[in-house]
Amino acid sequence: MYLLLIFHIFENQLKNLKIPISTLSFIDNRLLIAQNKFMTVSNANLFCSYNVISNLLTKFGLTIEHRKIKMFYFSRLQGSFNPSSLDLTPLERSVLHPKTTWHYLGFIFNCKLLFCQHIDFYANKAISTIKCMKMLENILRGLDPIQKRCLYRCCTLSIALYRFQL
Repeated sequence: MYLLLIFHIFENQLKNLKIPISTLSFIDNRLLIAQNKFMTVSNANLFCSYNVISNLLTKFGLTIEHRKIKMFYFSRLQGSFNPSSLDLTPLERSVLHPKTTWHYLGFIFNCKLLFCQHIDFYANKAISTIKCMKMLENILRGLDPIQKRCLYRCCTLSIALYRFQL
């Protein structure tokens, strides 16, 4: 609630400066979105907005934890995509290097907004769960087929079909 006023002022300052940055709020995170066909223009807009928000937060006695900032580029271009870094050294900050995957609400996306890494991760997790369940067969009496089925449905299916509705 405290930051709501600050980000309202921030959005008004971006409008006054005609910086085309959109913002989205999560529980304790803020997402700055720059959309442009040219990465240099997007980086310039992000640089200006970062400068505006850091100055505004300083006026309110707050600071940005620079080490927690993450940057992602998404593209519809075919073939290889090499996003550039965002140089914040003029603002006495380090360079932000773009991440290759984006973790959001338990999903893993790449720069094309595909979730192949998500599927690979959870498929491997389900397979390792099944392998670990085999260790339970070595118990003194072992497991009945009904118990194995119950374990499989409770442990493995919930992993393999994680958020299957997506």
